[in-house]
Amino acid sequence: MYGIIFDVDGVIADTEAVNARASIRMFAEVFGLTGVRRADFAAGLGRGAENYVRAAAKVHNFDMSAQQLKVATQTRQDYFLKMLAENPLPPFPGVREMIDEAGNRNDIKLAIATSSTREKSGAVLTSAQIPVEHMAWITGSDVAHKKPHPELFLKAASALHLVPSDCLVIEDAPNGVEAALAAGCACVAVTNSTSAAYLARAHRIVDSLKDMDAEQLIAIINSRNS
Repeated sequence: MYGIIFDVDGVIADTEAVNARASIRMFAEVFGLTGVRRADFAAGLGRGAENYVRAAAKVHNFDMSAQQLKVATQTRQDYFLKMLAENPLPPFPGVREMIDEAGNRNDIKLAIATSSTREKSGAVLTSAQIPVEHMAWITGSDVAHKKPHPELFLKAASALHLVPSDCLVIEDAPNGVEAALAAGCACVAVTNSTSAAYLARAHRIVDSLKDMDAEQLIAIINSRNS
């Protein structure tokens, strides 16, 4: 039995642009901080809302208090949910096909594992029409440590009742790749959010999940365990 674990932001759907727009709007409207760009969030990719916000704040030498950070992350999420409601995001090419193929097999279990909150990731999964009711679902709300710490993927493997070495994580960010490897999982990285150079430690790098199928994912797991 094998486990395939999907990240959400940047893997299931192209949420990173919406994340950035919501966060840039938050900085401008709540704190009067203008000039924030999408690239300013790079160090926080895949590490949860607080680290995502802190990354841009650091670029602009904005020292945020704990209360300001709490307001920032909640406002960012509110803006994100509003933007998603107005313009639903489809899944990336190949995502639904892979989930449907793997879900129809008797030797694969599926999971969602994301640093995002349950409310925010749930909105993305609903928008992309992902059948999460048939998958294990671990969020940032369920862990004490964010990526690159392995806790998220260790919990996902446990929820599938599998050892991490029998699981493969699909990620799009360097912090996610590091978390998957630290957990003892195989990792396929997709270049939806950053270039292949930043994902080099993954066991396989692809430009789209259209380029992979379930048999190839299982082969990667088995090659590591042989």
